[in-house]
Amino acid sequence: MTTLWILLGILVIVGGFVATTYNSLIARKNQIDYAQGAIDALLKKRFDLIPNLVATVKGYATHERELLEKVTELRSRIGQAKDDDERLGLEGQMSGLLGRLLVQLEAYPDLKANQNFLQLQAALNEIEEQISAARRAFNAAVVEFNNAIEMFPSNLVAGFMGLKRRKVFEVEEAEAKAPNVGELFGN
Repeated sequence: MTTLWILLGILVIVGGFVATTYNSLIARKNQIDYAQGAIDALLKKRFDLIPNLVATVKGYATHERELLEKVTELRSRIGQAKDDDERLGLEGQMSGLLGRLLVQLEAYPDLKANQNFLQLQAALNEIEEQISAARRAFNAAVVEFNNAIEMFPSNLVAGFMGLKRRKVFEVEEAEAKAPNVGELFGN
């Protein structure tokens, strides 16, 4: 009888561990999905602002036409991305292009005085900051999730659930370098 109680106690402890670990892993997975949803909402907002920025700038920035064309082309590629990894990579490129464009456009006094441009520039700067914060939250959630599925003993439950490592959002090497402002202006 005592052996039965001991076995029952062990079973309850193991069952409690499995249930708690399972719920914890699901919560972490859902946190990643939530963070990715926040990034997606901000990227959509930025995506919708780009045509307005391009239309406002076209009349002023004749020298930046090539950069504007790259922004427009990249925007259409983002809409056709096959998966989240490809889309996030393209969005990272878009952040770099928009940053370069805004720096170059500082050289146009008439454009800087244009109220539409100023509003668009402020909106894009705000969205870029929000995207950056959302990416940090996403990466923190991914790291926490990856740690949970790789550390013992929760890795046993994660393996049973078929959970795999998730990729953190990484900035491309070209974007990580500080921009050469002189080069941007052709100096």
